[in-house]
Amino acid sequence: MSVLSGLAEVTDADFAAEVIDAGLPVLVQFTAEWCGPCRQLAPVLRDIAREEGDRLKVVQLDVDRNPATTIAYGVLATPTLMVFRGGEPVRSMVGARPKRRLLAELADLL
Repeated sequence: MSVLSGLAEVTDADFAAEVIDAGLPVLVQFTAEWCGPCRQLAPVLRDIAREEGDRLKVVQLDVDRNPATTIAYGVLATPTLMVFRGGEPVRSMVGARPKRRLLAELADLL
């Protein structure tokens, strides 16, 4: 659990187990401690994790501490939100956004 955001944190080491092999769709926030928009997005993601927890797993990955996963998925900016379903990335979004917009962008994946 990240102290910064209150979200579950994944790493290069457990990404496959926590994201690729997950039974639910997983929303991954590629983030960094120095990223202001990432901090703005954290309460939105916490709310979504709480409200949609039975349909969607929400985690974050620190790009500075986990370069292998960051590079593997071509993440060039933070925050990048990537949705994985069945082990594959099915949607990628860059930048912070309000909760209503993010839920609308996720609706067809839940």
